[in-house]
Amino acid sequence: MHALALDTYDLTKRFGAFTALNAVSLKVRPGTVHALLGENGAGKSTLVKCVVGYYLPDAGSVLVDGREQEIHSPTVARDLGIGMVYQHFTVVPGMTVAENLLLARGKLPAIIDWKQVRAELQAFLQTTPFKLDLDATPQDLSAGEKQKLEILKQLYLKPRLLILDEPTSVLTPQEADEVLGLLKDRAHAGDCTVVMITHKFREVAEHADDVSVLRRGALVASHAVADVSPDQLASAMVGEGRSAAKGTFKREVRAAGAPRLEVKGLNVSGDRGERAVHGLGLTVRAGEIVGVAGVSGNGQRELMESLVGQRAIDSGEVRVSGEGFHATRAQNRRLKVRSLPEEPLRNACVGELSVGHNMGLRIFDAPPAARSGWMLWSVVRERARGLIREYGVKTQGEGAQIRSLSGGNVQRAVLARELAEDADLLLVSNPVFGLDFAAVAEIHGRLVAARNRGTAVLLVSEDLDELMQLSDRIVVMSEGRIVFECDAASADRLTLGAHMGGHGGDHAEPAPAAPLLKAAA
Repeated sequence: MHALALDTYDLTKRFGAFTALNAVSLKVRPGTVHALLGENGAGKSTLVKCVVGYYLPDAGSVLVDGREQEIHSPTVARDLGIGMVYQHFTVVPGMTVAENLLLARGKLPAIIDWKQVRAELQAFLQTTPFKLDLDATPQDLSAGEKQKLEILKQLYLKPRLLILDEPTSVLTPQEADEVLGLLKDRAHAGDCTVVMITHKFREVAEHADDVSVLRRGALVASHAVADVSPDQLASAMVGEGRSAAKGTFKREVRAAGAPRLEVKGLNVSGDRGERAVHGLGLTVRAGEIVGVAGVSGNGQRELMESLVGQRAIDSGEVRVSGEGFHATRAQNRRLKVRSLPEEPLRNACVGELSVGHNMGLRIFDAPPAARSGWMLWSVVRERARGLIREYGVKTQGEGAQIRSLSGGNVQRAVLARELAEDADLLLVSNPVFGLDFAAVAEIHGRLVAARNRGTAVLLVSEDLDELMQLSDRIVVMSEGRIVFECDAASADRLTLGAHMGGHGGDHAEPAPAAPLLKAAA
């Protein structure tokens, strides 16, 4: 057992007339962590999927430990000691965590000794950075917990080459550092080689030995991490003549305004009837971004779903601009409440409808988009065309189905719809999950610009770096309660992480926020 070397030679993959991967020759040293960077559509996922047999390349070769291998399926890759954590979940919904872990082995006996298997799995979980209930099913798990299960499946197999596609998007900083630190230690011990697709320069700087950049299907740069700066990597990602700082924002110095959102004693049940939000109190004022941090599964999803009207409130009070708020369509329009929920294609769009129709969901039944109860498609279409241009939504046209768009462009389309008119309150959940750095910068810039115009923004994110960059105040949720609050300008990662992990004190009282919001670049 030893870490594997990986080489690709002129690896090429086409989808019809589109060349997704163009003669890529990549060298990954054994016993190292190798980061892959690139914008969405640069070819990163296509490259690694060719390596693991998910795709068959049209040309070129894959060499493992110096020997050319014909990897025509993930099963062949697994037999060679290659594992992969995909960006999209591959767990079996109807099976328990224990069954999913066992299924990852691939070859199972006709009769399973579950007493022995559970003992092995419990012993295995004692060696991992995080724990899951072996009897839970994926339906019971949050997005973050499903991602943990995906990582655990591969760690359980002890691969000699492990490929991770955006592995830390839904993990806390401590969990991400623990996972990547564990893998880095295993790599440097010679047990495993790690190839990691990421958009986070901090992860590259702290955990990777080498880094390669893909752009438009071609390999444009490879460096030792110690020999390259983030600015050089950003320039390589976007290419000459394009701005690497697209979406750069400047936070205006301003005092917090009048309360826009007031939540008092809110209690909300989870999917299984358990109490997910406990007596929560929160205020968001005009012209501020309040960030909500927390480990996935601590009530953030239920909180936001209750605020946007997708989940019933058991008890408590929600007020917007002083008025009791029930998230009706009429109230959303009159009080100027807009939202960008998690997984917008599932929660904020109708996939079968066109981009134009989805962009018109806020206005289709009101003048000037409607007359005598009839929607005027010409008005909706022209408005959609303008928003597509303004927000840079990449689509074949306003008539294309919105589900045909990439994740980043779905995000842009929904954000364009929600910010087409000034909003007084914006409710946002994980707005840049899985997006490349240029799309992240653009969406961040839009959120801060809304804040500068006086919009109150409640931002739930599982990326602590994002919260510290964007927020004026940060609150931490743990077990459905707000257990800590601080001014973002003085926030400390370790302190926030301790409260997120439930180690910052038993339901500590929130600290008072600073009255004046400080400027940040």
